[in-house]
Amino acid sequence: MDRNIKIIISGGGTGGHIYPAVSIADTLKKRNSDIEILFVGAAGRMEMEKIPAAGYKITGLPVAGLQRRLTVKNFAVPFKFMKSLNRAKKIIKDFAPDVVVGVGGYASAPILYAASKSGVPALIQEQNSYAGLTNKLLAKKAKKICVAYTGMQKFFPATKIVLTGNPVRQDLFNVKNLEQEAYEFFNLDKSKKTLLVVGGSLGARTLNTVILKELNRINNNNIQLIWQTGKNHFAQAQNEVSYSALTNTKVFEFIYRMDLAFAAADLVISRAGAGTISELCIVAKPCILVPSPNVSEDHQTKNAMALVDEDAAVKVNDKDAQNDLIDTVLQILSNEEKMNTLGNNISKLAMPNAAENIVDEILKLVEQ
Repeated sequence: MDRNIKIIISGGGTGGHIYPAVSIADTLKKRNSDIEILFVGAAGRMEMEKIPAAGYKITGLPVAGLQRRLTVKNFAVPFKFMKSLNRAKKIIKDFAPDVVVGVGGYASAPILYAASKSGVPALIQEQNSYAGLTNKLLAKKAKKICVAYTGMQKFFPATKIVLTGNPVRQDLFNVKNLEQEAYEFFNLDKSKKTLLVVGGSLGARTLNTVILKELNRINNNNIQLIWQTGKNHFAQAQNEVSYSALTNTKVFEFIYRMDLAFAAADLVISRAGAGTISELCIVAKPCILVPSPNVSEDHQTKNAMALVDEDAAVKVNDKDAQNDLIDTVLQILSNEEKMNTLGNNISKLAMPNAAENIVDEILKLVEQ
């Protein structure tokens, strides 16, 4: 090919969509540094800040998703979509991509639809074990659909599906060698068990409520805690930890060195987003998954069960977390055999070459 390859990557809204997208972009650049990449996201959402920080250009669309509750904001969604579609058509015309990649979320819908109408091949990356509405609607337009779970032919045409796995942050591949650095970074005692609690960039209300209530119990059981509260819950958590002088508890609004947090952790409590689960498989850490009930089609429960069915994780329902979560933590941390089983089984589900596999499919479409 006598010209530079151009790729659009679209999607976002959460870190679970953004980090895999950046991983795909980084892998494309490693293959060919001359590849030109443009991200397309939703104006005002997290990707408009995170993508430039990763070194890539991004343009925003005024697209918005449907709210699950009844609200007047939903009346504006069709108008915003039409405005976004017109903008997407102009982006396709001006940038002239060879392939458009959608990583999920409503931000990817206008650009993938516009690409298919313009004859530009589209590739969808479906992260979850239960396909999202946007990707199901766009599947007929896509040339390839990269998935992370088997059995996805119930959502997509089998001839388009490629099992690739979900891309994860590259710094997570080496956590086994970072334990000593992690203990020093978080000022931890190597002789004590360490619990890592993560609830996303904004924070998971249920997880934070339970941990806040049970801080003294965790501390009294000689467990060290690395606690990412998210933006919405940090102030209250920090005040409580300071007031109670809990030296075993390290509280953060956001953990920028997740590689070190995973390296230090003996057990992880997390929501069950697809990206998080893929990371847990790579770092091979025993985990308790508390699926969010506030997601479309309850896909986090389905993600969690894909691990639970392999004895690779333990699930606690959101509604049961207040009563059961810390009891479950204590049971697992006191059972070395269970810890080893969970760690070994989750490691078998890892797909470390996911980004490379997806880039293979993108470049095949370029060649075609």
